[in-house]
Amino acid sequence: MINHKVAVVTAAGRGMGAAIARGLAGVGYKLALLSNSGGAEALAQELGGVGMTGSVTEPADLAKMVERAMAVYGRIDAVVNNTGHPPKGALLEIPDDAWHQGLDIVLLNVVRMARLVTPIMIEQGGGAIVNISTFAAFEPCPSFPVSSSLRAALASYTKLYADQYAAQGIRMNNLLPGFIDS
Repeated sequence: MINHKVAVVTAAGRGMGAAIARGLAGVGYKLALLSNSGGAEALAQELGGVGMTGSVTEPADLAKMVERAMAVYGRIDAVVNNTGHPPKGALLEIPDDAWHQGLDIVLLNVVRMARLVTPIMIEQGGGAIVNISTFAAFEPCPSFPVSSSLRAALASYTKLYADQYAAQGIRMNNLLPGFIDS
């Protein structure tokens, strides 16, 4: 019988990601943490989890994190898709490559992680995926056009995913925080 739950948290090296990891550890979750700064490895060591340095924009890093979590714990019950901020600037001055970078940071990381963990969660009989989004997903902020636009797309993806996989016991939700002093 499994007596622990396992959570994967991305961008967990500092700020909201680290706070989320600490909160999950505080309620008994075993952790698999990813960050591009190396902070997730240090935090994982502190909290008794596993950590890895890598990027949410690199499919191979996401796959390696999921593989490591499965190798160590044998299951994944929850995923928190946290990220940094996409590029910002004046709406019509943001170059295409910045929009593409934003797509990788905000939306495709969630799509890729869902592809990796959904079969695992189906086999386990359920799971939960939480995406850290923004208040600006539905009330766009002119200061953050890439984030506002792509997080609206994330809201649509989340709804589509949640509707499709609810019958298998998998939830996907977005959290929409405002400004956070992290």
